[in-house]
Amino acid sequence: MTKKKRGRPPVTADSRLSRMQELFVKELVAKDGRITMREAAINAGYPASSAHTRAYELTNPEISPHVVAAIRSYRQELDAKYGVTYHRHLKELTTIRDEALNNGAYSAAVQAEYRRGQAQGNIYVSKSEIRHGSIDSMSKDEVEKALKEIKQQYAPVTIDITPDKEDNTQNRKKARIRLVSGTKTSGKKTKKEASTNSS
Repeated sequence: MTKKKRGRPPVTADSRLSRMQELFVKELVAKDGRITMREAAINAGYPASSAHTRAYELTNPEISPHVVAAIRSYRQELDAKYGVTYHRHLKELTTIRDEALNNGAYSAAVQAEYRRGQAQGNIYVSKSEIRHGSIDSMSKDEVEKALKEIKQQYAPVTIDITPDKEDNTQNRKKARIRLVSGTKTSGKKTKKEASTNSS
């Protein structure tokens, strides 16, 4: 005659979850990254004093293989439901675009359509140029050569707004004469000033 083993039967991956274990699985997976395992155990109804230990036991495949299997299964279910795939992404952007157009939000519609084009990969090409070094690391000849290249590159669209040289130099000469004559005569009176003062 064989003896019947006392206690609970061993837990396997196929064992049923208790109500608290189901709540723990849903809390842990649905709020993944936003709460700790201890908080998930407390939210599932386990006492706060032992929640840390319960969370460890429930996530340990040696102790609770059925709970670990349920966590894995629920994660896969949510990934299938909310995961990002290429076709789902394009479909969601199309929906967003259409709703934005219906609501008169044209800017949002344009952005959604632009993002659809980017997701396609060959409609919009993003170009960026990374340059190493700076003008400080260039020699004088290299800087002058770069400036000439820039001038040649933008020559068709450049407008010369430099004032005529003759007018500019004439104004400088007049100003210089006024300044020089003012400094020379600061101590002496000019003939013009003397004649106006005497009359």
